[in-house]
Parts: sequence; C-alpha cells; structure tokens
Amino acid sequence: MSIAHDESVLEEVAVDALFAQARTANAFTGEVTDAQARAIYELAKYGPTAFNSQPLRITYVRTAEARERLVQHLSRGNQEKTRLAPLVALLSVDAEWHERWDTFLPAAIRGKARYDADEQLRAATGRDNAHLQAGYFILAVRSLGLAAGPMTGADFAAIDAEFFPGGDRKSFLVVNIGKPGDDAWGPAKAKLDYEDVVETV
Repeated sequence: MSIAHDESVLEEVAVDALFAQARTANAFTGEVTDAQARAIYELAKYGPTAFNSQPLRITYVRTAEARERLVQHLSRGNQEKTRLAPLVALLSVDAEWHERWDTFLPAAIRGKARYDADEQLRAATGRDNAHLQAGYFILAVRSLGLAAGPMTGADFAAIDAEFFPGGDRKSFLVVNIGKPGDDAWGPAKAKLDYEDVVETV
C-alpha cells in the first residue's frame, strides 16, 4: 500500500478503483444501463464549480445512427473503439450557462450581469469549469465499476456543427464507457513523482 492508501478515508478497494489502479480503457464489453448513465451524472454533479455554475452538458450517444454521426469526426485511431463502446458520452460547455443563474445561485443574482456583459469572460469561465466537471464525470464512471476512455482526438468544430448547430454548446471531450474488454489497457505510462510536481512555499 502507498501513502495515498494509508491517508485516505476510503477503503483500499475504492482508492484503487478511483485512482491507483484506474486506467484509460481502449476496449469495452458489457452494457451500460440507463440507470447507470443517470447515476454517473447524479454523482458528478456534486463536484464544486465557480459560483456553482455547472456549465457541463452531457450528450449520451446510443443509437447507431448518432454513433456514426460522431465517429466520422473522430481521429482514425478513436473511431472503431467508439463505434463498439457500450456507451459514449459527448461532453460540452453550455455557452449560455449563465442564463441558469437564478437556479444555481439565486442568492447572488446580481453577479449574472458581469457575464451578460462580457462574452469572453463567460466563455472562459464556462470552459474552465466544464473541464473541471469532466474530471468528476470520469471519477463517477469509475465509482460504478466501469472504465472510461476519454478522448480529445476529434474535430470538435465539426462535431458542434453536427450535434449543436445552434451554437449553444461547445464540445471538448468524448468519453467511451463500459466494462473493460480484452486487451483494454495499453502499456502502463509513467506518472510524475511528487518531487517533480509539488513545491511548498
């Protein structure tokens, strides 16, 4: 066991499932039920975001027709595994996330005016916090005993034109989801050491 296991309040099996033994999967098997798909979001939504803004939007791509519409815009190496994955999530930013301010932060509704007036700030805040939520989304997938295969190898402008022609969402990540299949894992990749990354001042 590592110091991470020793210091965690979670059981060793949970630490391994979420972090220590979890890896990006490239092949999948089984199925992902509608209940599991909902549970992924119901867990991920609790992660903190600035102002409780929650700009992430999730499109579950299930039908063969929708899958092909997505696959055509993925890099060649990502196409077949996405075509065959039990479930695919297309993650995007709601470009108008601030319009839900009266729901996510009604006690400070006056803060919305700043984002009404500054499109660049609105886009940056939405992007940064949706990316943060994507991390929670992956952990939620793992917490259900499933594996996630997040991918950025795609033409996201083309995906937006295909799935969000109104311009109201900006996609940024495709996540394949399912039980890991045969040969799901590539060679283990080295992680940087604590001393390489952390400094205390």
